Amino acid sequence: MTWIENLILSVVEGLTEFLPVSSTGHLMMTREMLGMGPSEHETYLIAIQFGAIASVLTLYWKRFFSKDALWIYPVLIMGFIPAAVLGFLFDDLLEMMLQAPWIPGLTLVIFGFVLLYIEKIFPPGEKKISDLSFLDAIKIGLFQCLAMIPGVSRSAATIAGGLNGKLTRAEATEFSFLLALPTLSAAGGYKLLKHWDELKQGDELMNIGIGNVISFITAYFAVKYFIGYIQKKGFAFFGYYRIAVGSLFLVYWLILK
Repeated sequence: MTWIENLILSVVEGLTEFLPVSSTGHLMMTREMLGMGPSEHETYLIAIQFGAIASVLTLYWKRFFSKDALWIYPVLIMGFIPAAVLGFLFDDLLEMMLQAPWIPGLTLVIFGFVLLYIEKIFPPGEKKISDLSFLDAIKIGLFQCLAMIPGVSRSAATIAGGLNGKLTRAEATEFSFLLALPTLSAAGGYKLLKHWDELKQGDELMNIGIGNVISFITAYFAVKYFIGYIQKKGFAFFGYYRIAVGSLFLVYWLILK
């Protein structure tokens, strides 16, 4: 991997991990545009998620480590369980979908239209994260499972689940960030164990270290400013963005490639 490829991939990871545009889909399409194979540098792409995860932990440390934070842990565990169960059961199928870059191109477009009308489909309520019951968390976790399809976006799916649970727009988005920590940490840890031998190849560890620093910085600013943006503007921009990017990639994949 060249330094410019490392820079591009880690910036894409950081910017897209917590926005409702699908980091997995963007990384699959970016890897394709860079001329990489569908499974090339797979361990690297898994590992640089931890930089993005650390950015949320930095921004929301009081949610996890203050004296009043203990209530959030069982709620997040409940939200994490559906993805843990289905991810384990369908791991081989999910691995197969990650080998097909046209899938995120298509799902970016389809769920881009969903995002345009998400607040009509799921009108926001007045609830806060602290009002969530275990059942509410499990329901949001079931929405999160939709993101196992590349291009759907874990963030978009959990935000939709939060709105369905009558959270406010901002609270649904914040819960999506918080739920990312157990979900991405468990998924990333599991994948790293499966592909541990790849870490011994060449400069992969150095690339992972640099990639994590870059993904941390870019994710930090993406998360920090996203809440303010959606409170004022909503989700429509991201719907239009998804439709445009997905359509352009499908044109490339089907016609120009």
